[in-house]
Amino acid sequence: MTIPVLPDPQKIQKTVVELQEVCRQFDALNFTLDELIAHVDAEIQNSPLTIYHLRKSRETQSA
Repeated sequence: MTIPVLPDPQKIQKTVVELQEVCRQFDALNFTLDELIAHVDAEIQNSPLTIYHLRKSRETQSA
């Protein structure tokens, strides 16, 4: 019968710190992606082609 060996507490703490850093990096990446999506969305909304299609769609709906 084998007895389970508990990991070294220092190794556990090091792993926890590394995972926390990875989480912070993902949070920063998600924030950057959210900003990029908002910027692209604004560009699409201000696109002359989008404005044209929206006007045509409104004309079709009101007719």
